[in-house]
Amino acid sequence: MTPSPSSPSPWTRARHVLCVRLDALGDVLMCTPALRALRAQHPERRLTLLSSPAGAALAPYLDDVDAAIAWEAPWMKSSAVLEPERHLDWIAMLARQRFDAAVVFTCYSQSALPAALLCQLAGIPLRLAYCREKPYQLLTDWIADPEPGAMVRHEVQRQLELVRHVGAEIADERLAFTPSEADHGAVRERLRRAGIDPDGRWLVLHPGASAPARRYPPHHWRTLARALVERLGCPLVFTGAAHEAALIAQIAPPGDASMHAFAGQLGIGELGALLAQSSLVVSNNTGPAHLAAAVGAPVVDLYALTNPQHTPWRVPSRVLNHDVDCRNCERSVCPQGHHDCLEKLLPEQVVDAVCSLLKQTEPYRREEARARI
Repeated sequence: MTPSPSSPSPWTRARHVLCVRLDALGDVLMCTPALRALRAQHPERRLTLLSSPAGAALAPYLDDVDAAIAWEAPWMKSSAVLEPERHLDWIAMLARQRFDAAVVFTCYSQSALPAALLCQLAGIPLRLAYCREKPYQLLTDWIADPEPGAMVRHEVQRQLELVRHVGAEIADERLAFTPSEADHGAVRERLRRAGIDPDGRWLVLHPGASAPARRYPPHHWRTLARALVERLGCPLVFTGAAHEAALIAQIAPPGDASMHAFAGQLGIGELGALLAQSSLVVSNNTGPAHLAAAVGAPVVDLYALTNPQHTPWRVPSRVLNHDVDCRNCERSVCPQGHHDCLEKLLPEQVVDAVCSLLKQTEPYRREEARARI
């Protein structure tokens, strides 16, 4: 439903907006340009993010988010089990917030209707989302979802088009994440303790990913790490969650003075600061690749061909894979069992891409680093 051209949109008067994105870190980051557009639409607008615990943890670093609510929604991909009476508790909690409007952000494989129902029952008067079927009263404003049938857009473009439907637009479409000065200082001190010059050349490598289909094979990572050290002669910093320490140990044996494992040692703000200060980031297609883009770090993205819409956004990058007939399978585990889209991407191709991107970006990155100190 859209107001007539002669009448002002009620969205221009909505001061307290609930922004629903129930996925993980990277998905929330790809919504940040749309959040910026919503904030710009009303000078006194307050935005509250409703997201997974991982997504909500970003809120202190998102300049356009005023508050966050962490929730593992039972209809999302999680182990959460919500008792029926707890649904009523959540509805009552949202109702007490007295939101004027809600925007439900989804990727094209998700339905917005469960979240829309939650928002309707909480008394939120304006509700915007993409929808394939007619939502009747669940949504007051909606776009018939053209994906994936008619097109597949980048996830950032999808969300910008959604809020543009209610008049929210912005010129600055970059991702957003702002580490604190304390985060930057802590990272510099951690690097010094590891024997790394924070102002020198050093790379970040992120070998993990939540979905097995999006992981570059460990044996290729091992070859890649050795080749980068031999060709560039600079330190490598490996990042990941605590449970990925064993994976990193397979790639970077403890005791190698050129390779440093920071797995499980960084908060989200420190991780953002580390990526921002690095010369370049090599990552699978996963949250830290989007975090690197959000802080302006060049990214070499080892991009499994599971889906096409999550490449690094508005940052110098190289997107690498081996083309396969089974591209865009949208699976978390390779359905063919061969993993060829990454298995056949040779480490030497990745090294060449790293060197090419460093040559392109290092001069201006040094200037940025000097300005930050």
